[in-house]
Amino acid sequence: MASNKVPVYSTNDLKSTSDDALLPYLTNLPAPYTFTPDYSKTNIRFVVGYSAVAIAGFTFYADRTLGWEATTSPWIIASVAAYFILNTFLTYWIWAVEAGEVYTGKRKTGETISVSSSAQKFSSIYKLHVVYKSPSGKVLQDKRYEAPFTTWFSAEGVFHPEPFRQWVASEVDVLRLAAKQGEKKSG
Repeated sequence: MASNKVPVYSTNDLKSTSDDALLPYLTNLPAPYTFTPDYSKTNIRFVVGYSAVAIAGFTFYADRTLGWEATTSPWIIASVAAYFILNTFLTYWIWAVEAGEVYTGKRKTGETISVSSSAQKFSSIYKLHVVYKSPSGKVLQDKRYEAPFTTWFSAEGVFHPEPFRQWVASEVDVLRLAAKQGEKKSG
């Protein structure tokens, strides 16, 4: 988080700050509850996105150096078609495959967790969808939760991570167990 405060009337900023707090929380749980992030979906998005940008850069360069007449060449037409195909796929990937997913992780024991978030524009409600699966793929928990941003943001827009962590831990079974173990260790 670049600043200590976020605008309290900006749902997007409140949601982004809350989403950003999930990664450090889930990766710093006490052993054996620690999750290792899985960046495979993000990597696919970056590869497709940067490929489209590279193609756009190539076509711009070709137009700039070779002139308008060169834009009718088969290479340029194929590049433009590839650009539109990649951007269409990227849009599909973001909306249908990632679908608001902000964290995917795996424990050493093989269980996986997927967390998606959403917030309506002009709403103060933060919504989480958590899917926790066993190593065999059996769904152990699939629930949706919601709470007001005011639970972990002050009136000035200061994010307080501990109330956020407590809320998430109170709703997700495996995180509740991790919190109990953390309390035992700290006394």
